[in-house]
Amino acid sequence: MSKFKTTELSDPQFEIDGLRFITVKTPNLKGRGDICVFVPESEDLHDLPIVTLMHGVYGSAWIWAMKGGAAQTAERLIRENQIRPMVLAMPSDGLWGDGSAYTAHDGYDFEKWIAEDMPAAVRELIPQTSDQSPLFISGLSMGGFGALRVGAKHAKQYAGISAHSSITEIGQMKLFVEEPLGHYQQPSRIDEDAFTAMAENRNDLPPLRFDCGSSDLLIEYNRQLHADLDKAGIAHTYEEFEGGHQWEYWQEHLVDTLLFFDRQI
Repeated sequence: MSKFKTTELSDPQFEIDGLRFITVKTPNLKGRGDICVFVPESEDLHDLPIVTLMHGVYGSAWIWAMKGGAAQTAERLIRENQIRPMVLAMPSDGLWGDGSAYTAHDGYDFEKWIAEDMPAAVRELIPQTSDQSPLFISGLSMGGFGALRVGAKHAKQYAGISAHSSITEIGQMKLFVEEPLGHYQQPSRIDEDAFTAMAENRNDLPPLRFDCGSSDLLIEYNRQLHADLDKAGIAHTYEEFEGGHQWEYWQEHLVDTLLFFDRQI
């Protein structure tokens, strides 16, 4: 029986480059949510890993595929035998304001949309996946914040966490959005701060990595998160590369995420 009141799945005869589209209705969004899904084109694939890719502010379900080239990157790495076949699940963030921050606020639960609804929809509608599919979580900027915080809070269900150019604390949303910061503020620090979420779930954390461009406006925040994790003795990998807060950087370093996740399978 479906978890959702209604579901829609794109017709294979109109799909391109292995990209499929899902729309489901969920109480967590008080309406519909969209997911763009890359499914490798091969026979007899089952129990494939599901990689959640979360977008940043201003974006939606299409942006990792249509600005990040995520499907082409995954397909190339699979073809070159650098990674095993995996499904990329690229959801919208719920489309609240300039960005939802993947938290619960204003009567919506954007965290549950990502952690509960999205994997359930993919497993229900994509036959190459199942309840046995390992689940990974990643994202960029606001999506990096979501990956770090949601991944930590729901650590037992994820096999790996990776993030790029991440917002690390909710106050940094003001660098990007026009909505007042009060919308994003939470009753508990675990829902505002990536380090707090990781520290409070340190015993359950899966393998963790994150990176940031050396000219990114969020570089000092990422360096501080790295230092805080080191001081707390929380295992992780942190890398810096040349580049800024831009799609050219994320296009290039999605490779690092997919290779990292493949090593955890």
